[in-house]
Amino acid sequence: MISVPDGVLLGRAVRRFMGGEAGADYLGMPGTLVFVATEDAELTGWCWGAWIGRPDGTSMVYLHQVEVAESHRRKGIARGLVTAFMSAGREAGATKMFLTTGAHNTPAQRLYTSLGGGRATQGATENYWFLL
Repeated sequence: MISVPDGVLLGRAVRRFMGGEAGADYLGMPGTLVFVATEDAELTGWCWGAWIGRPDGTSMVYLHQVEVAESHRRKGIARGLVTAFMSAGREAGATKMFLTTGAHNTPAQRLYTSLGGGRATQGATENYWFLL
């Protein structure tokens, strides 16, 4: 498992897991966190999100996506990616991490619970998307 060192590896991950092209400036954006898992030269998984400063002087990280190639699932790759993401957030000074997952994605829910995550206590939440 390696931290994304350059746009080439990021480009490969975006093509494989998102079916698109990486933005040229993404790695230079403040707060960017990306990790890619490889086995030899094969991309096996990735995760990405962001470090977010808060007005009260604290910070948190947001994990937006974790994906592992189907042929490499149940090998601990997602656990390693999320652990690396959490460590990077801690090193950046974050004290919390948040994410959302599907209500029926029980493998992800088990992973997040096993890593110490707890469901949000503010009750049921709804996600909203805005096109800007």
